[in-house]
Amino acid sequence: MDLALRSIVVFFFVFMLTRVIGRRELSSLEPFDLILLIVLGDAVQQSLTQDDYSVTGAFIVISTIAVLQVGVSYLNFRVPRLRTLLDGEPIVVVQDGKVIEANAKRERLTIDDIAEAARLQQIGSLEDVQWAVLETSGELTFIEKN
Repeated sequence: MDLALRSIVVFFFVFMLTRVIGRRELSSLEPFDLILLIVLGDAVQQSLTQDDYSVTGAFIVISTIAVLQVGVSYLNFRVPRLRTLLDGEPIVVVQDGKVIEANAKRERLTIDDIAEAARLQQIGSLEDVQWAVLETSGELTFIEKN
């Protein structure tokens, strides 16, 4: 039971840490996917390399994390208000060609970061952008002016 309780505590600690790190740094992975990979990798490594850490303990840890993952995914799907807490909300960082400094600063985005992402989507200038939105996945989406 101690292993399961520690697994739950570590799971939520790593989740909160990923929220603090920010979306752009984790843009290729969802926070829960990253947590799952880190914790499972460590549990497997410990069960394989340490004499005092039993395989049964690793199974308990891995099973607990898997159940948490499925449970959180289920809650995320079923409870819309919880979805905002777990996944965050899209944030507008450019409106009518102008960077919204407060939002960009809060997400630790520089104008250079936003301009680079625009160029990668074949947009030459931020003045051509109606909206730029930092999605919950960490990617920037651009909607050009008509």
